[in-house]
Amino acid sequence: MAQAAGVSPSTASLVFSGRGRVSDATRDRVLAAASELDYTGPDPRAASLRRGRSGVVGVVFEGRLGSAFLDPVNTVMMDGLAEGVAPLGAGLLLLRDDAPAETIDGPPPASLETAPVDAVVLVGCSGRLTQSLDTVRRRGIPVVVIEGDAGDGIPRIELDNTEAQRQAASHLRTLGHERVTILTLPWTAERVAGWHDASRERPVVDVTRDRLAGARDVYPDAAVFAARESTIDAGVEAARVILGTEPGDAPTAVIAQSDLLAAGVIRAAVQRGLRIPEDLSVTGFDGVRLDGFAPYVLTTLEQPAAAKGRAAGKAVARMLAGDVAPSIRFTCAFRAGNTTAPPRG
Repeated sequence: MAQAAGVSPSTASLVFSGRGRVSDATRDRVLAAASELDYTGPDPRAASLRRGRSGVVGVVFEGRLGSAFLDPVNTVMMDGLAEGVAPLGAGLLLLRDDAPAETIDGPPPASLETAPVDAVVLVGCSGRLTQSLDTVRRRGIPVVVIEGDAGDGIPRIELDNTEAQRQAASHLRTLGHERVTILTLPWTAERVAGWHDASRERPVVDVTRDRLAGARDVYPDAAVFAARESTIDAGVEAARVILGTEPGDAPTAVIAQSDLLAAGVIRAAVQRGLRIPEDLSVTGFDGVRLDGFAPYVLTTLEQPAAAKGRAAGKAVARMLAGDVAPSIRFTCAFRAGNTTAPPRG
């Protein structure tokens, strides 16, 4: 193709990579020759061999990917991560932490044991993801953790979850609420909903544990109910149990560990004939956009999800360049909406 365009192979490579200075006339000549020959560009596999890299960054979520992407926080975070690794010319490969070893038809799916990845980003680091971390370490692949503690030497991209949740709880305390229930994210990797005695049990999931600590700093005796997942439907399911207690024992406020859970609580409360916030105050966490939620503006903590993803991508780039990537902690912003008010009476 370079010969047909009357240029050197290196000049043709610069045109297709877009990383060098080439005159407009030369670029047009190369692209015209490529079109004539039906040439779409250099084989990326050859480029990978020259660089000694695959050009792929693996991303591992705990459990089913379908559940992970029901949460808009993860979608925004992945957008940021894609931006962060873009300067490397790298793409993202989503991997399950529990991929089956065999399939009915065809070869087994890519896993951390076999996937040709240059680096790995673990979203969370608890339960089965700890095993994923061990796999990555055995392969000697750079790893970055978002929202989890993987131990010394592993860069962490995280939020001030405890302090942020403390702000929401303090807001309710200032309003005068005494009977408060904390609705948490999944307690363990098994994702089973139910009541928990937080004075005796500690959540396995890092984010759940950290946000619970902030709420219980303000309400040490608050009842705790763990949702099976962070979805609106799971919030409705949990709220039906939480609000189904005797009237004198029912909470006047619910601290939900995600906006989706908070939206589910509000939906269930309205279905029971309760008014928000006159009969029940609700706080969330994340600051995501909730379609069809009017007239409510959720009282919540806004987290910089895209910035978290970009920071993880930049950490990967630094590690692949042989540099040390620091851990980064982001701060959430408290946003008062119209879903909280002083308790009745």
